[in-house]
Amino acid sequence: MTSGQPPTAKTDAAGPPDEERMPTFAEQMAEQLGGWRGLVESGIPVLVFVLVNVIFELRPAIIAAVGVAVAIAVFRLTQRKPVRHAVNGLFGVGIGAFIALRSGEARDFYLPGILYGVAYGVALLASVAIRQPLVGWLWSVIVGGGKSDWRHNPVLVRTFNWLTILWGVVWLTKVGVQAALYLADMETALGVARLALGYPPYALLLAITIWVVRRVTRTEVATPASA
Repeated sequence: MTSGQPPTAKTDAAGPPDEERMPTFAEQMAEQLGGWRGLVESGIPVLVFVLVNVIFELRPAIIAAVGVAVAIAVFRLTQRKPVRHAVNGLFGVGIGAFIALRSGEARDFYLPGILYGVAYGVALLASVAIRQPLVGWLWSVIVGGGKSDWRHNPVLVRTFNWLTILWGVVWLTKVGVQAALYLADMETALGVARLALGYPPYALLLAITIWVVRRVTRTEVATPASA
């Protein structure tokens, strides 16, 4: 570090600084899903609720699910790990537990998730109708550092439009399956569906979105150079 020439000249010649680098596909997936640990931890409280409710009854199932959700959040805090996913899970479990306790119906544990899914699916499709595709804005916040340059790029606007429609259709479809099980009072099947239709579709949609947008972006950058 005491040698003559500072390394700044090499950095300047090489191009933009590292903070402008777009996160890799794996980095973006890991950030949104919370890694393998986030995937596992998000499903544990629901799995505990399903199993305990089958073996015992509603109240022990609620106590077990909430207890596990709290324990996961506290454990992450003691390890100084990010708690965003754990807190979100705890919040969802807490609301579902409160509603189920009030109604005495185990199926109501899943009601907040169903209502949230309906609202989210409708919001996605509505955002396309008003020409403000929600996936585009989420991309701006999560990946683009708050920049909304895509709004001035017709190709990216069209890309985000159909991606948002895809997200909305998939979201309403999976919520429709859960709603049908809810109305049929099939609480165990509803719990299994909640687990199966939780992170797997979300992970698939996220992978498709990242892959498509990165491909379109690379094509847009490469086109002027080859013209």
